[in-house]
Amino acid sequence: MRRLSSLASRSKPSLQNLTKPPKNTPISPQIPLKFTNPSSPSPSRGNSPINYHCISQFLSRNDWFLLLNHELKAKRLILNPQFVISFLQNQENPLFPLRFYIWVSNIDPLFAKNPSVKAALANALYQKGPVLLSVELVNDIRNSGLGFTEDLICVLIGSWGRLGLAKYCAEIFGQISFLGINPSTRLYNAVIDALIKSNSLDLAYLKFQQMSADNCKPDRFTYNILIHGVCKAGVIDEAVRLVKQMESFGYSPNVYTYTILIDGYCNARKVNDAFRLIETMKKRNVFPNEATVRSLIHGVFRCVAPRKAFELLIMFLEKEPMMQRLACDTLLFCLSNHHMATEAALFMNKLSGRGYMPDNSTFNLTMTCLIKGFNLDETCQILDSYIERGLKPGFNTYLALMQALYSVGKCAEGDRYFDQMTKGGLLSTVISYNMVIDCFCKASMTDKARETFNEMCFRGIAPTLVTFNTLIGGHCKIGQVHDARKFLVLLLEFGFDPDIFTFSSLIDGLCRAHMIDDAFDCFTEMYWWNVTPNDVTYNILIRSLCVIGDVARAMKLVRKMQAAGISADVFSFNALIQSFCRMKKIEKAKKLLVTMLTLGVDPDKYTYGTFIKAFCESERFDEAIGMFHVMEAKGCFPDPYTCNLVLESLVWKGRLEDARNIVKRCNQRGTKLNLIPGL
Repeated sequence: MRRLSSLASRSKPSLQNLTKPPKNTPISPQIPLKFTNPSSPSPSRGNSPINYHCISQFLSRNDWFLLLNHELKAKRLILNPQFVISFLQNQENPLFPLRFYIWVSNIDPLFAKNPSVKAALANALYQKGPVLLSVELVNDIRNSGLGFTEDLICVLIGSWGRLGLAKYCAEIFGQISFLGINPSTRLYNAVIDALIKSNSLDLAYLKFQQMSADNCKPDRFTYNILIHGVCKAGVIDEAVRLVKQMESFGYSPNVYTYTILIDGYCNARKVNDAFRLIETMKKRNVFPNEATVRSLIHGVFRCVAPRKAFELLIMFLEKEPMMQRLACDTLLFCLSNHHMATEAALFMNKLSGRGYMPDNSTFNLTMTCLIKGFNLDETCQILDSYIERGLKPGFNTYLALMQALYSVGKCAEGDRYFDQMTKGGLLSTVISYNMVIDCFCKASMTDKARETFNEMCFRGIAPTLVTFNTLIGGHCKIGQVHDARKFLVLLLEFGFDPDIFTFSSLIDGLCRAHMIDDAFDCFTEMYWWNVTPNDVTYNILIRSLCVIGDVARAMKLVRKMQAAGISADVFSFNALIQSFCRMKKIEKAKKLLVTMLTLGVDPDKYTYGTFIKAFCESERFDEAIGMFHVMEAKGCFPDPYTCNLVLESLVWKGRLEDARNIVKRCNQRGTKLNLIPGL
């Protein structure tokens, strides 16, 4: 039997502290739920309803219409909107949804009018289409005794527009009389909308001008479609002209018209006009809806600087208390997306005093923003205040806050939120447990990670390979190789095979514990388990060999890596270059740099920084300064340590002007520099 001889079998770990699965309750990898596929054949049960697959087979035949009628008459086909929609959504051939829609519309015309059914057909024709009106298709429909309706033509035209078939839309519209359909305002609206969606505004205007020739009058929908098109194209003056023309024909702008115009003004960076339009809506008793508010807030953030947008919107909302409820969630969303944690916290505190409660998704997004960019103590206070008022944070919010608190050593606070998460029932799946265990491992809280693992097993939630890899990696990173071996034993007992992540973590842990020979034994055993080492595995070993000064062996490993078809990357070369520079063998390091560039591997700031440090220590200041300039030219910005080294070298050489130029560039980038005498 294959064994991990250098790892699990070399130790005799005591498993008494690890909870084993209860007897008669085997723990196995979590099995995904099996959902019934509606397209799979169902067991035969006399006159049981036929499934999607059978219907698709009927629709693929020339006598599809007769077959469907027969099944309906035999009561094996029961029609309702849910069934029709589901069938339309689950077809690969776009011709089948079209035929089925035509047939059910003939059986019950209400299906043709159902918005959800039409939307399902439109999506099917767009996602799997296009379906073009060939002579064969038209004859097929007619031979079935059916015909084309205005509803169907509108759906087809809409799908062509979404697919960018502008000319085809215009051509078919000019020939619809051959289908027995006369042009109408509704059909004109459909084709104008399709042309605009396919970015053919000129063709849309041409159709608009042809309406009168077919005795069709534009209505409010026609104008709204055109206004949307010109606003999308950034021609706001034409949009205003269309609004005036619409009013002259007796059509007052509605909330959709104003919403489109607000978006257009914002696209044209006319933010004051957008705000004024809200005032116009109030005077005309047109009340903004959620889309209006979203368009205004997102638009203001698009056309002015984020902080200026926040100021303008706060002032505006103070004057419009009725819009605050609609606007607050959107404003918080924009502040979070722009990483404006301070402003988001200020706004949250202000709203809290007014009894405002954001929706859960907005709250969780905002809290994530505060956790990353605001004072942690104040963030916790804001979170606690909303929890007291009944708002429940999501799992990811709790986890992000725990990670932030643990990273700054506030373990008691992190544990408090962990308890809240657990009591709230948010820790209930293997995925959530894996994420929490990973959180504890990253915070070097391996005791807590083990406790969570034990609780997980006690609750009957089966660990996965990810669970064990996370625990093994967490213990290895802090040098607890013995504990990592215990989890390796468990991994094998649960029937898993170690993978590349398992081996890489173990090799890294052994190298950190200065057990290089064991690490190479583990590396050899990878092949016994049919696991191929990757660049990460090789780089761990190369780095470790360089740390102990065994550069020759490290170079040999690089050659083995390349022979295995794995290209050495910047991490491989950096380890070798740093080792040669520490040994004062700069010329060998330079040869490696040439090899690196020849292979197309770009140096990073650590590569350049290593050379600059070595040149300075060897008093080869001109080469250090030259490397610094190359580094900047490649867009690889040096860290403060490297900048200070170069500045000291320039001052020592008396090149004060060059030093001042570097100081100026560093200040522009926000790089903190030491005070250097002479500058």
